[in-house]
Amino acid sequence: MFYALVFISTWYRWTPDSGNTALFIQMLATLFLFDTLYTAIATSLYVMPYTMAVSNKARSNIFIWKIFFSLISLGIPLVLLPNIKPAPGESPKQFQLIMTVLGIVIFAVIFASTFFYKEKVQSENEETQNIFKSVVSCFKNRSFVVFEVLSFTVIFIQNILMQGVLYYFDAYENVKMPFAYGALGVGAVFGVVLFAKNTGKWGVKKCTLLMCIIFAVGATVMVFFGSLLPVALVCFFTAGMGFAGGMYLIPLMNGDVIDYDESVTGVRREGMYAGVNSLITKPALSLANAAFLMIIGWFGYDFDKKTALQTAFAKQGILVAWMAIPAILLVICAFSLKYYPLSGEKWDETKKMLEEKHRK
Repeated sequence: MFYALVFISTWYRWTPDSGNTALFIQMLATLFLFDTLYTAIATSLYVMPYTMAVSNKARSNIFIWKIFFSLISLGIPLVLLPNIKPAPGESPKQFQLIMTVLGIVIFAVIFASTFFYKEKVQSENEETQNIFKSVVSCFKNRSFVVFEVLSFTVIFIQNILMQGVLYYFDAYENVKMPFAYGALGVGAVFGVVLFAKNTGKWGVKKCTLLMCIIFAVGATVMVFFGSLLPVALVCFFTAGMGFAGGMYLIPLMNGDVIDYDESVTGVRREGMYAGVNSLITKPALSLANAAFLMIIGWFGYDFDKKTALQTAFAKQGILVAWMAIPAILLVICAFSLKYYPLSGEKWDETKKMLEEKHRK
């Protein structure tokens, strides 16, 4: 309930003062409360697949269903927001009402779903470790450090793409939204099928490398030729593959990182790894939003004008802000995978031993 109330409150002004200072304080307070409550809920949901199954084959089915519902939750805002967001000078009342209804629906779905969770209660005599030592030990796990490079990148890209798309279709009206989102959806389905079928054969590491390369190439091409409809459709297709790949492969990689930690320490620490992951990825949310607005500002974007009325240089800045940083981060991810150790026959044997341990 508090989660939904904080979400709804973010869309209303608390004080009659419309100055930047008052708005900044309100935004800081609401984001602090919202992110705190979100982390409490998301951390529990995040670790569930890793307690339910150990093998990547079993986890794969869970993550495919997760992608299906996640794409719905991502797709609705992509279509809805450009059509309901108020333009500069317009009344925000309709937008606020829609966000309020959405908050109530979110509360009902989350609350109702809690009645269907069935936990595997397991009591083990484990030594309680100091939280600071636990955090340090996470970063001593080299596979976790590489995973965090990719996890940070995926969260950053998801947020900057969601923000940039609001400007993109207004700037380039020749790129029709239904065609672009259709290509995005087809790419997402193709990506899920491709990676789900070949993860067992190629391994998580090679599939993730392929995903990074495809996504990086598409983002780079979009920076220079995103105003052209045929090119944009191809790039939306590759973005769909990247979205789906990130949502499918990164959780599998995280599961392997947690499994490796257990194989070394003998202790299962999903919660600690999920918490540290949130600590790393939360700044990605703010950095993505700040970076996009800052870059389009460098290109002369006038925030008092509608996007369609911006200069050609400012519109090009939207493409740069939208796709250039994701392309750079994806290249860094591709190189970082060189240092990811959890692949090959030896790791497969370790996974089988852990699976047998949990079965017993």
